[in-house]
Amino acid sequence: MSRFEPNDQQWQRIEPLLPPEHSGKRGRPYCPHRPVVNGILWVLTTGARWIDMPPRYGPWQTAYDRFVRWRKAGIWQNILAGLQIAEDEGGRLEWHHP
Repeated sequence: MSRFEPNDQQWQRIEPLLPPEHSGKRGRPYCPHRPVVNGILWVLTTGARWIDMPPRYGPWQTAYDRFVRWRKAGIWQNILAGLQIAEDEGGRLEWHHP
């Protein structure tokens, strides 16, 4: 595991906020979310080009396409909101207002 990858406990909190891995459509099977998300986090954290993403995360095109598709669909915003709600309900989030 790299420092860019969520650990198992963190992944258990993120996974339910992601869209289903299986769309039910015919065709090529969907790549699992975890390595793709780890690759996305690697690129965003390092500032590297997508094409330089390590192969252990899968094809860079898959990570890039999923990142862009989820951004357009608002999934990244929903993940952030879901994590914030869980932290707030657990009393672990302190809101600061200007």
